[in-house]
Amino acid sequence: MPRPTSSAPDLPRVLNTSHATAIVVGTIIGSGIFLVPQEMMRATGSSSLVYLAWIAGGLLSLFGAMTYAELSTLQPYAGGEYVYIRGAYGDLLAFLYMWTWFAVAKPASIASVTTGLARTLAIFPALQWLNTTAFHMPFAVAWSQVFAIGATWVMTGLNYLGMRKAGAFQLIFTWLKGVLIAVIAGFCFFSFSGHWTNFATHFLGAHGGFGGFMIALIAALWAYDGWNDLTMVAGEVRNPQRSLPIALIAGLGIVGVLYMATNAAIQYILPAAQIAASPRPAVSALQAITGPWGAGLVSIAMAISIIVGLNGTIMSGARVPYAAARDGLFFRRMADVHPRFQSPSTSLIVQGLLTTALLLAVGRFQQLFELAIFAEWLFYMITATTIFYYRKRDQGKQVFHVWGYPYIPALFILAAAVLLVYSYVENLESSLIGTVIILAGAALYPLFRKSASAIS
Repeated sequence: MPRPTSSAPDLPRVLNTSHATAIVVGTIIGSGIFLVPQEMMRATGSSSLVYLAWIAGGLLSLFGAMTYAELSTLQPYAGGEYVYIRGAYGDLLAFLYMWTWFAVAKPASIASVTTGLARTLAIFPALQWLNTTAFHMPFAVAWSQVFAIGATWVMTGLNYLGMRKAGAFQLIFTWLKGVLIAVIAGFCFFSFSGHWTNFATHFLGAHGGFGGFMIALIAALWAYDGWNDLTMVAGEVRNPQRSLPIALIAGLGIVGVLYMATNAAIQYILPAAQIAASPRPAVSALQAITGPWGAGLVSIAMAISIIVGLNGTIMSGARVPYAAARDGLFFRRMADVHPRFQSPSTSLIVQGLLTTALLLAVGRFQQLFELAIFAEWLFYMITATTIFYYRKRDQGKQVFHVWGYPYIPALFILAAAVLLVYSYVENLESSLIGTVIILAGAALYPLFRKSASAIS
């Protein structure tokens, strides 16, 4: 499949390498780096194992990003993984991917991000009303849910106005949050309250063993998650054969440096036991050296990080059903391009409606996160396997070659399979719900197959 099969208008290529890199960095860095150090320390009990999990998670993400970089240079169109799966395995599996992303993975991801934003802002005394009940309809709806719905529509509206505005927002605010993270780390390292001996401390109540390391690794991978979102907007990147590999690899490198520096800064200030006891270790670390205003600075950095990540998530999610609709595999209206703003307008609105429904039905952050994680890793694994098909089919045509082929893609696929099994077992109920939703897509596929055949 060399290109989309519809004659509908294309989305304009308006993003340069800097925008593309900002999408990678800005979408990956959300609240994870500020929250997961506690979970990782409680799982492993030592700084060395926490760092091993960060390094392993970073390398696995890099292996996946390099694999996707080669795929994206061969198929630089809107939809990312949908495009690669359709070209290698056909319409049915591609439809199941699109359906899963449309029906559960992206709405759940957006809902979890906006819920996390509400939780972060509720730290401030003036915003603690977010934790109270807003009204009953007939079930209780919290102000945090109302706020999350509002945030969803504000960022959906920004993307509705076009990729130029959404891309510029992503670039500017990614720089801002990078500076804030560097400032936070600098405050910690230049503080007389820190001690290098903290790196040698241990948390005795840790889970420990292989299971503990796997918990820490999954937490690290969750913090690194989002690097694949750039491929979904590949159809709007200028000079994609050059820009996409640079953005994917350099973006992950920047994230890795910021993550390792932030984690080191936290451990320089707090011993292992305090990190394990704090629900927000970065807040606790800066509060210990600066007082309440430092905690406020971290909370502001967290909020900005989440908002930028939300923009990237909404931006990328809308391109998947748009790409499927162009191929006749989904409702044709989903392929609408706004005549003035040149955005996938209908796809963005429907994605916002689904997220709103999910936010009203499911209030807890953990439920939303678990609902998305199984489907994401399943399709990461499936997508990575397509590299072997394209390498054979397009031999000699690749602009970018994944380093260490075939071992690097194979390692990523193996790791994805292990994590998929582990997350399925640990979150059985949510994983089963995700499985049912995926299988429901198989029943819907025949409804769209005829129209797909007519235009293919």
